[in-house]
Amino acid sequence: MKYFNIAGPCNSLEHYMIDSSSRLQGVEQLIDREQYFVIHAARQSGKTTYLKDLTKRLNAEGRYYALYCSLESVQNIIKPEEGIPAVIRSLYSFLKYTAIPNTGRFVSDADYADYNNVLRTSLTDYCMVLDKPLVIFFDEADCLSDDTLILFLGQLRAGYNERSTTPFVHSVALVGMRNIRDYKARIRPDSETLGSVSPFNIVTESLTLKNFTKEEITQLYKQHTDETGQVFEEDAIEWVWEQTQGQPWLVNAIAREVIEKILHSDYTKPVTAERVNDAIQNIILTRPTHIDSLLERLKEDRVRRIIEPMILGEEFINKESDDFLYTRDLGLIRTVHARIEPANPIYAEVIVRKLSSNTQEALENPKYPYQMPRYLKDGRIDMDFLMRDFQQFWRENSEIWEERFDYREAAPHLVMMAFLQRVVNGGGQIIREMASGSGRLDLCLVYENRKYPIELKIRYGKKYPEEGLTQTARYMDVHDCKEGWLVVFDRRTSIKWSDKIYLKKKTVDGKTVTVVGV
Repeated sequence: MKYFNIAGPCNSLEHYMIDSSSRLQGVEQLIDREQYFVIHAARQSGKTTYLKDLTKRLNAEGRYYALYCSLESVQNIIKPEEGIPAVIRSLYSFLKYTAIPNTGRFVSDADYADYNNVLRTSLTDYCMVLDKPLVIFFDEADCLSDDTLILFLGQLRAGYNERSTTPFVHSVALVGMRNIRDYKARIRPDSETLGSVSPFNIVTESLTLKNFTKEEITQLYKQHTDETGQVFEEDAIEWVWEQTQGQPWLVNAIAREVIEKILHSDYTKPVTAERVNDAIQNIILTRPTHIDSLLERLKEDRVRRIIEPMILGEEFINKESDDFLYTRDLGLIRTVHARIEPANPIYAEVIVRKLSSNTQEALENPKYPYQMPRYLKDGRIDMDFLMRDFQQFWRENSEIWEERFDYREAAPHLVMMAFLQRVVNGGGQIIREMASGSGRLDLCLVYENRKYPIELKIRYGKKYPEEGLTQTARYMDVHDCKEGWLVVFDRRTSIKWSDKIYLKKKTVDGKTVTVVGV
């Protein structure tokens, strides 16, 4: 019986899967035109599955010899005199297990000492003994070290330019997380050059493997239904789509979690939205390898320079910068209506939990006692009590917590969210809405089907963020609430705590906004 795969490439005999060709158009046309091109997408989005399927299909059609080659084993080799021979060895290790003829001829005369030319000459010599054009898909191409990458591309360029007179590879795809222009940006600023010719100018197209659409999620889950009879209810599929935005690994992981771990492969039970939500929470809490390795990137300065202003809602993120392109290509963020936001709500949640995890752990210390009933009154959260509790906590501990954060500018927001996380642990939920350019962070506490909208803003100078009142009122409209809370962190060092801390009730468009000064 097939299953939902979350480890490695998919194959149609064992796994439920969507035909990858539907997610990437025009590749075979580029191959027919003898083009060199790039395919890029975030990790765990199906690139390798696509490449292996395409390789198999091209070889079956018989017009080309197609070769898949991963360069992952070369990533830790810094020196090009070692890196280029390692690329050739990788090519041979993949080639020798194919039905492509004359594999022994590929490395028989390789002169590794001439590392500036050996890749080009080896490919030329091999193409001369083949009776069909050769197509190569270089997976993980962006893991090559800078100098090795330049020399690798330079030798491909040399062979590409001489194809009219000397045999060479018919078509090449460079596949990884990054666009080719981002390779160039990584290696040198635009003000610098790599000599009289650029090895990057052989690439004619850069293609992106897209996430699943909602319709493709439905098709994927229907494969399981057709085989087992187990139904995915419509609102369950809608919730998967909303929470994952079609990220393939998450779509598969949620289905696997529900079917195998929550319902214990009892196919008589339908997959409901409630069960999907349970699966999502399990994935967030256990942080499988894919998510954990992604979150490790948050420690990198270039990622912090994008994620931190996004949390704060700031506008000055440069979408042309290598930092932005790198973070986007990791799959951590996306652009929606000119604003930068987390790639999906699940990633938004795990990003915040990762960044505030030390604070959450510390808050479990008996020094900071917490019992959910303290904040409850007639089945509702007593938000004024909760906010006063936070004011006191922030006043006593803000300097300590700020020193602990790599994301120091976002420390107030992260500490507040860690503090509110205890409400979640008491059976509630937090809806987080982060986006650059919004000028704030919106949160909505949900407990016993009641919603408590909260907006966080920072005050640096004399100007009071009056727009926060109307922004909070609009956010309250989104959740159909008559009461909301605007938390203003006063970062001015000249102001005494007694002036920073207050609770004020304001009326905006008939709604009550409690302004919480901290």
